[in-house]
Amino acid sequence: MDPRQLTPKHSVSPQIAPEEVEAIAAAGFTTIICNRPDGEVPPGLQAAAVQEAAEAAGLAFVVNPVVHSSMTPEVVERQRTAIEESAGPVLAYCQSGTRCTVLWMLGAAPSTPTDELVATAARAGYDLAALAPRLDALRKD
Repeated sequence: MDPRQLTPKHSVSPQIAPEEVEAIAAAGFTTIICNRPDGEVPPGLQAAAVQEAAEAAGLAFVVNPVVHSSMTPEVVERQRTAIEESAGPVLAYCQSGTRCTVLWMLGAAPSTPTDELVATAARAGYDLAALAPRLDALRKD
């Protein structure tokens, strides 16, 4: 597990395994969001396997698989709502954490300055400056 904090309530991570869920719970996370489609991983890492471990550890689990071409407003809103409604800190995962970070940025863009979003992503190890025009277009001043 390699959690990278974006906000006090939201961190992202590369792929996690069911055997890492206990450590995720011990780290204080209350919700796990899977942003990785099952078609990208072997059966032991698919959402159902991680969900079973998460629920056994008392964690909420949200399945919101996405690829870059499917980042629709509905998917972004589902991610934002899952983070917002979580009882505590959220860990979202995909292959590298990049898709999770992009979803968070798109959801936060209407109320957060673009340069702040890009800087936060960079501190977490994700160079997403190329998203700036798309984030600017979503900004509501």
